[in-house]
Amino acid sequence: MTAGLVLEGGGMRGLYTAGVLDVFMEHGIEFDHAVGVSAGAAFGVNIKSRQVGRAIRYNKRFCADPRYASMRNLLRTGDLYSVDFAYRTVPIELDPFDTEALRANPMRFTAVCTDIVTGEAIYHDIERGDEEDLDWIRASASVPMLASPVRLDGHILLDGGIANSIPAMWMVRHGYDRNVAILTQPAGFRKEPNGLMPILRLTLRKYPRLIELLANRHERYNAQLDEVAELEREGHLFVIRPSESVQVPLVTKEPEELERVYQVGRRDGEAHLPALERYLA
Repeated sequence: MTAGLVLEGGGMRGLYTAGVLDVFMEHGIEFDHAVGVSAGAAFGVNIKSRQVGRAIRYNKRFCADPRYASMRNLLRTGDLYSVDFAYRTVPIELDPFDTEALRANPMRFTAVCTDIVTGEAIYHDIERGDEEDLDWIRASASVPMLASPVRLDGHILLDGGIANSIPAMWMVRHGYDRNVAILTQPAGFRKEPNGLMPILRLTLRKYPRLIELLANRHERYNAQLDEVAELEREGHLFVIRPSESVQVPLVTKEPEELERVYQVGRRDGEAHLPALERYLA
């Protein structure tokens, strides 16, 4: 039996995912392959380095630090989250990413990005935890208009959720017998059309395929939710969704609010643990 793990994005709602994953790690729940999108990659990759508590720790520590995320960063560099501080100083010096543990863990971890020229989802395995891997994670979490496109391996990349928000079927098609998805929206959620499309069409006019993807993203996302529900009914997917609201601004300076979202994830992880263990067995 092989097990796959699917991690949706959602900005700081991703700390819900971090809470669930910390419970998994504390109880020895392991997977053969995990795929993370946007915040699901940025926070979820800690399951490969086996670092319980790291995602919530550094986000609470630096959420009010303008070097980490601020409008000043955005206006000066084009990136809301600082490339140098958030994706270099923090993971390399201040709250180090355990690259040795990551390399030793046989679980495959894939980050999803969007090629904004072709509109294709790009899947990249995080294998070393070095600066190049940090750039792939950054690309996966780079929201249009709030981050500069990232150039890697011949691609111009932004947020993976643009092309594939919930890669559950992608994981099923890779042949895994048991799959688990951690979503960051509650049951019954449906995405609405993007109200910022007029601005996005103007700002991103160099990338017509990207504009097309953003314009119909709500339709594709809702179709994926239907797909997830069908996989769940068929027993191909075990789904964990927030039991209460985990809405939080993309940038918040309140560590207590981040802790609240994280604790919802921990409670839901604990609540689902018996059924999850039976499913994986």
